[in-house]
Amino acid sequence: MALDYRKCAEEISANIGGGSNVISAAHCATRLRLVIADNGKVNKAALENVDGVKGMFESNGQLQLIIGTGTVNKVYDEFLSVTGVSAASKDDVKKAAASKMPLWKRILKTPGDVFVPILPAIVASGLMMGLVEALAKAIPSFANSGWFGFLDLVANTAFALLPVLVAVSAARVFGGNIFLGAVIGLMMVHPALMNAWTVTPTNQPAVWDLGIFSISQVGYQGHVIPVILAVLLMSTVEKWLHKHVPEMIDLFVTPLCTVLVTAFATFVVIGPIFSILENWVLQGAEWLVTSTGGIGALVMGALYPWTVVMGLHHMYNVIEAGMLSGALGLNIWMPIASAANFAQFGACLAVAIKCRNAKLKSVALPSSLSASLGITEPAIFGVNFRFMKPFIAGVIGGAVGALFGSLTGLGATTYGVTGIPGLLAINNIPVYVIELLIASGIAFVITSVIWKEEQPEAAQVPEAAAPAAPELEVPATSVIRCAAGTVLQPVKGNVIAREAIPDDTFASGVLGDGVGIEPEDELVVAPFDGTISSVAESQHAVGIESNGMEMLIHVGVDTVNMQGDGFTCLVKEGDEVKAGQPLIRFDRAKIKAAGYSDTVAVLLTNSDDLEGVECGAK
Repeated sequence: MALDYRKCAEEISANIGGGSNVISAAHCATRLRLVIADNGKVNKAALENVDGVKGMFESNGQLQLIIGTGTVNKVYDEFLSVTGVSAASKDDVKKAAASKMPLWKRILKTPGDVFVPILPAIVASGLMMGLVEALAKAIPSFANSGWFGFLDLVANTAFALLPVLVAVSAARVFGGNIFLGAVIGLMMVHPALMNAWTVTPTNQPAVWDLGIFSISQVGYQGHVIPVILAVLLMSTVEKWLHKHVPEMIDLFVTPLCTVLVTAFATFVVIGPIFSILENWVLQGAEWLVTSTGGIGALVMGALYPWTVVMGLHHMYNVIEAGMLSGALGLNIWMPIASAANFAQFGACLAVAIKCRNAKLKSVALPSSLSASLGITEPAIFGVNFRFMKPFIAGVIGGAVGALFGSLTGLGATTYGVTGIPGLLAINNIPVYVIELLIASGIAFVITSVIWKEEQPEAAQVPEAAAPAAPELEVPATSVIRCAAGTVLQPVKGNVIAREAIPDDTFASGVLGDGVGIEPEDELVVAPFDGTISSVAESQHAVGIESNGMEMLIHVGVDTVNMQGDGFTCLVKEGDEVKAGQPLIRFDRAKIKAAGYSDTVAVLLTNSDDLEGVECGAK
């Protein structure tokens, strides 16, 4: 029987509190994505029983209902009609979900959202600048050659026109037209303006007298904060005009008024005020690193790993970009980050060498190597932070290394690279190597002294549930890898591709990317350190979150119909768990006797939102 799309939409609306409880709604190829104002009004049990809804889960502040390809768009159209909610894009829903975050998190998150997409351009330019300058120092004749001039031009372009890159990226973040954003960025470094880097006490820019206002004819080369704020204003004005200008003249009036209003506000208010404030921030950061006897660098070297844990370390990009474009022309913040990251490498390496557990060693060693290249998440979340003492040792090593880097005047020609790759961008390679050795050496020694290998504690099992589990080892095999971290194999058995899971919903990827496991054991353990986000009433599935990863572990296919028979969940929602900690015990014989597959689905439900997702045993 064909699905009644209208009825499905009406029942969904009724069980989420109606259209007034929906902040934003969109759909992808298979899922209806909703941002809910008050989750207390959502009847999850009833939603799962709505005809047409194949499943549901919460991800990144979104309530996602699995409808299916070719059907979800029709249900969505009826849902908009029933609720009166305006149509939105997938990105709109993500932004609406992010808007529910605390204000301070949103403010700190914005620089990262703006800078991460342009990092490849910055890293490429910075590394090339380092190579070109190194060649010029090593071969004096090269400095006067045509090759030097050409390569210097290529290397400097991203930094010379940085406001344009920032403006385009900011327009994407704030939902504005990226081409209008580019115009604002170009306007701020227009050739008719005096280059900001050439301004001196004796070489001052001319002024445009506009009657009430006056505008200094100076560009904003090297500035970041004024550009971001200007594009924020531009996006706000553009959106307001799109809503209020008649469609017949919208194409002409909206861009014209948006650019004029933003231009006046930028050159009269935003630029002059916030360029001064940004200079104060940069001067404060430089003072903290260079003029406090290294104490400021020591403190930041200790704090940096904590901001990585909280996912806030991209906020430093604003400071680093400003430093590169300032009087020094060097990123003196990079050695602090590099010392902090390389110290985590040293601590993780100590764990890998000291531990006897072969499985822990197989996780710690590759994680330490990753950290030496500047990618510290596997080492921090997979090893150091989990055992805490290695993490603290890394904090100490990073602090001392950052102090040394500050006292010796280290600086880089780019940002976004640390550790070994930073050798290509640093101003003094031998001293930089010493900094890395100090940071990692101290962390290695402290970890070796204070950390002792212990078996992870087994979860307490209710007396009536099942016998106490033996001590477990942390799984050695990873089944999913991404930029946010590593997912270890949560149950022993044969790892199969997601597409091979004997269930259309899992195999199609509508619940996210991942793998299936044909179990040889009857115990599911935590695949990483995290928090239990959900527990199925029938105890056959759990959700676990960590560092932005949202994981679903589902034992068996259609086993919800067993109503808990044969399953014992050993954790509850909100529990903090460690990798290897028991989560679910299940009876394979009962599953097969009930006529179901016992294949375990291990899925990243928000894989669409994560970078570099790679699935398969490794």
